[in-house]
Amino acid sequence: MKISIKVEDKTVTATLNDSKTTQDFISLLPLTLTMNDLFKREKFAHLPRAISDEGQRTQNYEVGEIVYWSPGPDVAIFYRHDDQEIPKPGIIVIGKIDSGLEAFNVPGSLKATVELDKTSIAPK
Repeated sequence: MKISIKVEDKTVTATLNDSKTTQDFISLLPLTLTMNDLFKREKFAHLPRAISDEGQRTQNYEVGEIVYWSPGPDVAIFYRHDDQEIPKPGIIVIGKIDSGLEAFNVPGSLKATVELDKTSIAPK
């Protein structure tokens, strides 16, 4: 499943993986989020409600990953790596940015609108 994330005048595209956590995230879309900066490595935003945390957790991340942090409940996008591990309980990867990651590598917070990419929705 593909999503698009609008950040100011830029459109970022991403591919989501197939998991219960991802399906629950999709059920929240479309979303407009205020994404704050954390450690100059990620932008994160609070979700309106907790989503499934049945996915596989990890304490490592790759640049470009979209993840769920259940204690928030938050969604985060990593735009830079600082070689630090994520504290317990860890993160659940729900997808990866395909293009436009540089839109997140800016100081401070930003507004982002996340929605399903209509070109990836199969007709029923």
